[in-house]
Amino acid sequence: MKFNLKNSIKVFFFITAVLAQVKCSSSSDPVENPPVDPPVVNPPVVVTNDVDFWLTKGNQSVLLAKQSGTLGFGTTANGHANIEVNVAQKYQTIDGFGYTLTGGSVDVINQLNAAKRTALLQELFGNGENSIGVSYIRISIGASDLNATPFTYNDLAAGETDLNLEKFSLEKDKNLIAMLKEIVAINPKILILATPWSAPIWMKDVASFKGGKLKTEYYDVYAKYFVKYIQQMKAEGITIDAVTPQNEPLHDGNNPSMYMSAADQGSFIKNSLGPAFKAANLNVKIIAYDHNCDNPNYPKAILADADAFPFVDGSAFHLYAGDISALTNVYNSYPTKNVYFTEQWTSSEGSFDGDLKWHLRNVIIGSMRNYSKNALEWNVANNQNFGPHTDGGCTMCKGAITITSADSFQRNVAYYIIAHASKFVPMGSTRIESNSGGSLQNVAFITPSGSKVLIVENDGSATETFNIKFNGKWVTTSLEGGSVGTYTWK
Repeated sequence: MKFNLKNSIKVFFFITAVLAQVKCSSSSDPVENPPVDPPVVNPPVVVTNDVDFWLTKGNQSVLLAKQSGTLGFGTTANGHANIEVNVAQKYQTIDGFGYTLTGGSVDVINQLNAAKRTALLQELFGNGENSIGVSYIRISIGASDLNATPFTYNDLAAGETDLNLEKFSLEKDKNLIAMLKEIVAINPKILILATPWSAPIWMKDVASFKGGKLKTEYYDVYAKYFVKYIQQMKAEGITIDAVTPQNEPLHDGNNPSMYMSAADQGSFIKNSLGPAFKAANLNVKIIAYDHNCDNPNYPKAILADADAFPFVDGSAFHLYAGDISALTNVYNSYPTKNVYFTEQWTSSEGSFDGDLKWHLRNVIIGSMRNYSKNALEWNVANNQNFGPHTDGGCTMCKGAITITSADSFQRNVAYYIIAHASKFVPMGSTRIESNSGGSLQNVAFITPSGSKVLIVENDGSATETFNIKFNGKWVTTSLEGGSVGTYTWK
C-alpha cells in the first residue's frame, strides 16, 4: 500500500475527536441520574405573641410585671391540663374593682407633696399604662372607724333633735369631697357606693356612736338624711350610684356602729328609704345587708318581703365569716337581684404571699364566679402605724398604700390583689365561662372592646404548667405556686 501522509493526518484527527467525545460522555452523570438540585431550606416558623401576660409572685420578686415571653396560639398536642375559655357562655356584667376611700385614707394621701399626690391618684384611678384603673369606690356616710374621730352630718348637743335636718352639713367631709372631685375628674365614669356606720346619735336608742339601734320614730327622718346627703353630694358634682342602709348591721361593737336586724332593715327600706328615694326621684340603688357571708338568710328575708323587694337592687357581702358561695345561694334564690362584694381587709400581721393567694382565690376569683358585680378591698391608704382610726376602730387594717413620707409611699398586697383585675377588666365587662379545678383557680371575662381576660391563681406550692384553650387552639404557660397571672388577648 502506498503511504499517504495527508490521509494519515485526517485519520489521526478523526480518532482524536472520537476519543475526546467518549471521554466527555464517560465523565458525565448517566442520563438516569440527572444532577440533584440543592436542598430547599424552608424559612423558620415565626411564632407571634397572641397573649399578653402580667405576673405577680408571692415572694414579691415580680410585682404586676408584663412578661416578655412569646405566647402564640397553636394546635400542637401536649399532656398539660387545659383552662378552656368559652365566650359563648356569659354571666354577670361587671361594675368594677376598687377600695373604700376612708376619711383616714384622704388624710394620709393629703400628706404627700402636690406632685406625688397627683401621681398617686392618677396611678390608682387613671387608665394610662402606669395606672391600675380602679373603677369602683366605697365611701362612708359620715365617719367610718378609719376616720380620726367619729361624726355624722347632723351631730347635736345632748337632748336636741332636728326633725327637718336644718343643721345637716357635709362640712366635716370637705377634704373627702375635694378628693372625690379630683378622682371624678380623672375617671368620670367611676361608680360610688356610700354606706353609714351610724345614724346621728339623737336618732338612736343609746347616746353613743357605738352600737344601739335606730329608733322607729326616726325612720322617716333618717330616710330624709340619706336623700339630703345624695342631693348635696350631687350639688358638689359627685354622683352616688348606690347606698347600703348600714355597714355590718350585725356588728355593733365598732366605733362608730349601729345594730340593724333583717326585720328592721326591711321595714326601714319598704316604709321609709325606698319611698323617700321615689318621692325625691332619686335613681340610686338600695343594696341590702353589707355584712358577712355566714348569714345569707338576712338579705333573703328582706327580698322575701313583697313590699321591700321592689326597692332593693341586691345584696352586699363581706367575708370575715362564712363562705363566698353564699353569694350564689342568694343569687339563685333571687336571680333578678344583684350581688356585690364590698369589703375585705388585709391585716398588718398578714404575709404578702398568704394574703395574695387567699384574696385572689376568694375576693377576686371567688366573688366573680359567684355572680358578684364588683370586688372591693378595704381601705385605700393609711400611715405606717395603720392609722388614723377612731378610738376602738381597726388598729390592724393595712391599706393598699402606706404613706411613708411627704414624697414616698409603698404599694401593699391589696394594691396588687385589685390591680390584677382592675387594670384589665373595665366597667361593662362580662364574665364568661372558664373551667376551674385543682390548684389553678381562675375566672374569665370579655371586655367592651372584645378583649378576653383570664385571671389565674396557683393555689398550690408547686409550679403548674397548663394550656389556655380558646376557639380550638391553645397557648402553654406556667405559674409558680402562690403566683397570680392575668392573661389578655384579642
